[in-house]
Amino acid sequence: MIISRGRRYIFVHIPKTGGTALSLALEARAKADDILIGDTPKAQRRKGRLKGLETRGRLWKHATLADIEGLVDPGELEQLFCFTLVRNPWDRLVSYYHWLRAQSFAHPAVALAQSADFDGFVRDEATARAQRNTPARHYMTDASGQERAQAYVRLEHLRDDLAPVEAHLGFKLDVARSNASARERDYRVYYTDTLAALVAELCAEDIARFGYSFDGGVP
Repeated sequence: MIISRGRRYIFVHIPKTGGTALSLALEARAKADDILIGDTPKAQRRKGRLKGLETRGRLWKHATLADIEGLVDPGELEQLFCFTLVRNPWDRLVSYYHWLRAQSFAHPAVALAQSADFDGFVRDEATARAQRNTPARHYMTDASGQERAQAYVRLEHLRDDLAPVEAHLGFKLDVARSNASARERDYRVYYTDTLAALVAELCAEDIARFGYSFDGGVP
């Protein structure tokens, strides 16, 4: 997450959507008082600024707008340009699975990904519940229950969808690919018809809202 009072925006980083690449592009033009929350080099250097801050939820890389209440009050939030990245859910789940398999920290999702094949990982109730309960709207809803998103940027249409963000910033962003998982480029090879249908059900809200399909968004 990035909170820039100087440029009047908040970037919310939804996991495995290409957010690290966009964070790096934004941080390249960061102002001195921008609050950078994550694991990029500049965010790590500013990590000390987060100590002692009291917020409604966890202040971390993938914090939601509701989480940051206390750091950003509702009146200020109304004045900020809030945006995020979204990604084809079938592709995003493949990326998430392979990223988890490469991790070494203790977490149930890591343990599951490292012990199950992709089919078993997606069908596991913990994975299914997480997908159902956290559509993009979840990240962009504030503590009062109001959704505040001036732009949802689809990774597959990055240059076009970044236009309103760049218009707000007043400059173009140079977004280079970063943090890529080791996986087959075409996510469709990981799916059976029944597994693809399950993801369609789990992620129905985002699929309908952003115009995704199983065959859409293939590189």
